[in-house]
Amino acid sequence: MIETRELTKTYGRVDAVRDVTFSALPGRVTGLLGLNGSGKSTTLRILLGLSRATRGTATINGRRYRDLRHPLREVGAVLEQGLSHPGQTGYAHLVTQALLSGASRRRVDEVLEYVGLDAAAAKRTGDYSLGMRQRLAVATALLGEPAVLILDEPANGLDPSGMAWLRGMLREHAAAGGTVLLSSHLLSELELVVDDVVIIGQGRILRAGPLAELTGMSRLRVRGGDMERLWEAYELRGAGVTTDGHSLFVTGITAEDAGEIALLVQVPVYELVAETQHLEELFLSVADAR
Repeated sequence: MIETRELTKTYGRVDAVRDVTFSALPGRVTGLLGLNGSGKSTTLRILLGLSRATRGTATINGRRYRDLRHPLREVGAVLEQGLSHPGQTGYAHLVTQALLSGASRRRVDEVLEYVGLDAAAAKRTGDYSLGMRQRLAVATALLGEPAVLILDEPANGLDPSGMAWLRGMLREHAAAGGTVLLSSHLLSELELVVDDVVIIGQGRILRAGPLAELTGMSRLRVRGGDMERLWEAYELRGAGVTTDGHSLFVTGITAEDAGEIALLVQVPVYELVAETQHLEELFLSVADAR
């Protein structure tokens, strides 16, 4: 489990993060979202012991990272790409990291195959593509078989098949009881894998909760033969109604109610669509509001 409580980091008179409180739970994938400069990277760096908090706490399984007995076996992290020596092969890089984490050479072979780099194991990492370097970074994070994964932009550079593989890996990890904290700018991709969302902006938590609750069904889009009559009928039933000049956008009633009301007032309906708000729309509405 990952927890931050009133986490604050101050540089001079500027708060990079202030009173940041959230949890990432076992068995779930949590997405950490924010614009550039929002405080995401600072939060992740504090979690991983790379920066000290001014006040507040950031713990993994109830402990600060530096107090974990076997950190590389408890936490796997991807914060930056290309941290392998360009002259080393992928295999040599992982063997070196395995010595640090206490993993075996057999585990090196396992993760190379798991991330799809077994055929490129003898190739120098300096000759790897961006996507291959990203897969190597994920392989490094998985070496110690950690229960907790903290990943910053892990899909960066991956092709569509690579992103599909990453989604499957993260869901598999969570399904096995692991904890995943994931940061990404690819919101449409993130929406396919996360269970919970934490939106941070200007160093503060703007919104947090299960994805299904934060998005949900936001409105109905209705187009009919007499828009004014429909508008009036929906409002009389307590619905909220707006328009873009072409369609009515209705909240507060179900699609079944909307159809029955139109039938009751004898207005033909040409279009009745339940629109679900997507993660990108939620994020932009929250971020732009600040």
